[in-house]
Amino acid sequence: MRTFSLLKGLPIIVQNSGSKIGEVADLNISTTGKVKGLLFKKGALFKRTYFIPVEKVLALGPDGVMIDEEDVSSIDEQSLEYTFESKQKLAGKAIMSREGEKLGYLEDVYFLEELGTIVGYECSDGFFSDITEGKRVVKTGEPPTIGKDTIIVTIDESK
Repeated sequence: MRTFSLLKGLPIIVQNSGSKIGEVADLNISTTGKVKGLLFKKGALFKRTYFIPVEKVLALGPDGVMIDEEDVSSIDEQSLEYTFESKQKLAGKAIMSREGEKLGYLEDVYFLEELGTIVGYECSDGFFSDITEGKRVVKTGEPPTIGKDTIIVTIDESK
């Protein structure tokens, strides 16, 4: 299991050549709550956003992401469903349970690297609450409902 906060900023390395082509900048997330791929920017003056499908990532190591060069494609940011931090961002959105309980604000996501499935959401109630009570991790097995202002999740009590 991996969190986005641990993945962000890792270098993306082409396995065949050993060259660094960028750093992980964001996640592309579908409306069904799956990580579709990794986003990174490349270029000197005019940076373009590139996309790597999660199934094309060879390895997500602790110090870098290994890919094949042909698995990188340019992406139009307008075509993204959701991202974690940029266009249509999910970070900072309120999270509520289907029972109407406010769980906090989205700080991070936990996902399975192999499948790209989001299995947990790290929620915050603010700085002082995080210090006194800690951040809350909500585990879920079902896709969320992502709205304009709120993400609605089904809490999985068995996990």
